[in-house]
Formats: sequence, C-alpha cells, structure tokens
Amino acid sequence: MKQVVSKPRIGVLANEDSWYFTDLRRAAEGIAGVERIEFSSLQSRIGGPERISAESLISGQYDAVIVRSMPPGSLEQVVFRMDALAGLERQGVLVINPPKSMELAIDKYLSLSKLAAAGFRVPETHVCQTWQDAVAALEELGPSVVVKPIFGGEGRGIMRVEDPDLGHRVFKTLQQMGQIIYMQRFVPHPGYDLRVMVLGEQMWGMRRTSADSWRTNISRGATATPETIPPEVAEVALAVTRTLDLAIAGLDFLPDGEGGWYLLEVNAVPGWKGLSAACEIDVAAELIQYVTGRIACRTSP
Repeated sequence: MKQVVSKPRIGVLANEDSWYFTDLRRAAEGIAGVERIEFSSLQSRIGGPERISAESLISGQYDAVIVRSMPPGSLEQVVFRMDALAGLERQGVLVINPPKSMELAIDKYLSLSKLAAAGFRVPETHVCQTWQDAVAALEELGPSVVVKPIFGGEGRGIMRVEDPDLGHRVFKTLQQMGQIIYMQRFVPHPGYDLRVMVLGEQMWGMRRTSADSWRTNISRGATATPETIPPEVAEVALAVTRTLDLAIAGLDFLPDGEGGWYLLEVNAVPGWKGLSAACEIDVAAELIQYVTGRIACRTSP
C-alpha cells in the first residue's frame, strides 16, 4: 500500500495585505501548505498542556512558523507575542527567526552592544534618557549625529542632527514622549550602502544608492543594484548571524571611505522585494526550500 506523505504546514505571521505572504504562498505551491496568521490573534491556554492558537490551534498543526511582520504594540503585547512564539518552540514548532534572536535584533541597543562586545565594528553610539545627557553626548559625537528609534525599520523616525539648537529641541521632545534617545556618530559615505541578505549559509548583496539623501532605504526612493559582497563583509555577515542565532537576516554595511566597513544594524524580519528584483533571485522560494529542509531534518528517522 502506497504511503501518502503530507505536505509540511507553514504559518506566516503577516499583515492582511502583506506582499511577502503572497510571495511565500506562491513559492510554496505544490511544496507546502502556507497560511497567514495574525499577530493580534495569538492566544495561549495554560493550566494543563499549553495550547497556543490564533483562531485555530497552531501547536500540533503547523510544522513551522515564519515571522514576516512585527507590528507595533504596547510593551505587554510585544512581550506576550515573543512569549507565545517561545511556547511554540517548546512544543516542537520551528520558528523562523527564533524569538530570543528576534528580541536581540529588533532592539537596536541590545543587538549593537552585543555585537560591539563581540568585536564587530559599529558606529560610535550613545543611548541615554535625558535631554541634558543627549546634549552632552552630541558635543562629543558631533558635529553631526543620526537619531533613531530603538525599535523601527525602513528609515522611519530617523533624523540627522547637525545643529545644537535643533538637537536640544529634538532631545527634549523625545524625553517628554518617554522615548529613549539613541544617537550615532554620522559616518560620511558616498551615497550608498550595502545590504546583505543571509539565509542559512547563503547570502546575496545589493547596493542601495540615493542621489539626494543620506538615507538609502528603498522605501524612501533609493535605487537597488546587485553587488558582489567583499570577502571581509561576507565573513562578518555570517559571523553576526551566528552570534545572534538568526536563520534569515538583513545586514546593513556602510563604507568608511578608507576601504573598511561599518556594520550599522541587523534586521531579523528583512524584506526582500527590492533584493529579489535587483539580484533576480527568488528569495521566497529559497526561504521555503530552507524551511522545508529544516522540517525534513526534524522528522526524518
């Protein structure tokens, strides 16, 4: 009697209108069943065997969950979502990326401090809570700094401060809003940076160029072209993902003008729309192949 082998079931935590979910579902056709899960619908029942669901049961029904969005929320919401993902891991569900790794990567301060301590070259950064401390730090890091939110991506909430009076107003506003003040020394660059996408042991490089802005985010109008990854950058990219235990990551590198590179930040939920087009790589297909391969390794005798 012929044995019927069921396809792996993969849940994707994604927004309702997510292009990435649609791309993953396309890439998985005939290979795996892919279904969308809402972050806001995550639930947990304890006081017996823990059951984690999102309208229907996740644990026991999905072989893997891919985190494709990280929507904003209160501290309680964010903590619970990470706790629920950790619960899925305990029950044997493969989570990409692991929740502990995402907690590191989405917190710019935590990830950068860990990477700096491991010896990776990062821009000089100061993190504080009062406008007075921020003004003092600006005097040391200036004359130009980049102020960023600790959580965030795609260039949202980032601004360059070159004027002390503007800095004073910005820092006071951030303190009044209860925000942490995170600033980095501005690194002069030739109008481009290098985005490296790492998936397992594979990686692809893309140059992001902006003709009229120091910000090189594609979502803000930068252009993307394929780029050969320098060997020293490739070595750092792999070492960083291993340090943070990330299966997939987007790493931003900035040339220092002297032949070296700074590691700016690591994205644990990286987009690939621009990179797929620029490098003519079907990243969604590569990701599905990677995840199903990991599932097969877990289930093989």
